[in-house]
Amino acid sequence: MKLNKTETQRLALGGLLGVGLLYVYFYMLLGPLAATEKRVHAAMAETAPKIAEAKAQVDKTQSIEAKAPAAQKTLNRIKALIPDGAPVAWFPPRVQEFFKRQGIEKATTRLSNEIAEKEIPGFRKITWAIDLPQVGFLTLGHALTELENEEPLLEIVNLQIEAVKENPELSHAILTVATTLRQ
Repeated sequence: MKLNKTETQRLALGGLLGVGLLYVYFYMLLGPLAATEKRVHAAMAETAPKIAEAKAQVDKTQSIEAKAPAAQKTLNRIKALIPDGAPVAWFPPRVQEFFKRQGIEKATTRLSNEIAEKEIPGFRKITWAIDLPQVGFLTLGHALTELENEEPLLEIVNLQIEAVKENPELSHAILTVATTLRQ
């Protein structure tokens, strides 16, 4: 089968067009598509740690949310233990009454320091000095154990006991206590 000149030219032109189409397909369409695919894979590899970190944060948040009702219940119990009003008005008489019940007649309470509570927002820690000028050692020991049992928000920070020269059976005690209160 012999092809004439125009048919040969058409076949050559068709072959050139086919090669051109293949070139355009592979280098103009698939080339940028492959480059875009590489960029997308790089971006995915870059975001994978961020996604893992976000999932860990979501898990942590869900864990905290699950614990929130119990923490709120505890916080409500703490709030219920704290009387309303200024602590300077209710704490010294409360301490004096407590020590009278324990058989210690004289108890003087002074405000020493007040700082914000770091671990519990909305609360503050107040430090008090309680002076017990004449107290028996055993009476004091029993009173201190009862004080910590009756007042769960009270913490004995320091205790200083000195002998009284006039009466060796009695001691002079100075307690430093801290209480947690609402701001």
